[in-house]
This record gives sequence, structure tokens and C-alpha cells, in this order.
Amino acid sequence: MGSNRKNRMPADQVQANIDAYLALKAMPGYKPYNPAFSLEAITACVELLRTAEVNDLHTEHARLAARDAIVAAQWALQDIVVGAKEQVRAIYGPDSDEMVQVGLKKKSEKKARSRTSKPAAVA
Repeated sequence: MGSNRKNRMPADQVQANIDAYLALKAMPGYKPYNPAFSLEAITACVELLRTAEVNDLHTEHARLAARDAIVAAQWALQDIVVGAKEQVRAIYGPDSDEMVQVGLKKKSEKKARSRTSKPAAVA
């Protein structure tokens, strides 16, 4: 397994580390020679991980709520602009220059539909 410390660790590896921590916690008399690997140090690291995971979850929820607010505002703007364009059509008429100013085509500039004949039935 690579050691790219900028990417998240696979979930199964994180769980294996927590399982090892729980096993160390259950061992009577675990006293490592190096205090950096003490049960207290591991416990502090596990608590740090839990806190970071909770913060990540809250941040993700806030991001999703912000995205929902953006989507709602975009659709509210869309609805208002469509209604305003219809008001321009009603006030100034379907063949006015004002129609073009709001992004609509004049009635006289629209292509007439061409009639297409149905294909002949094959006998």
C-alpha cells in the first residue's frame, strides 16, 4: 500500500487500526518501551480522528445545504425572469424590439414550420 499522506486512507485500513487499538486496550499490562506508542497516545489519536470525522460530517452537511440554497435561488430567478419575459410580450407585443432585448425572438423572425409528408406505406 502506498504512503501518499494527502489522500484519505482506505476505510478498511482505518478500521484495522481501530481494531488494533481496541485489542491493545484489552491487553493487561501493555507498557511499550517507547512512550510515543503508549495507550494514552493512541487513545488521544483515536479521539482526534473521531473529532475530525465529526467535523468533516458537519462540513459536508453545510456544503450540501449551501448547494441547495444556490439551486433554490437559481430556480427562483428563472421563474421570475420567465414571468418578466411574458410581461414584456404582453406589454410591448410579440413583434417588438423589447422582445429581442430580453432574449426572445420576434414573432416575425420565427421560421414557419414546414410541412412534412408522411412516408408512403409499404405494401
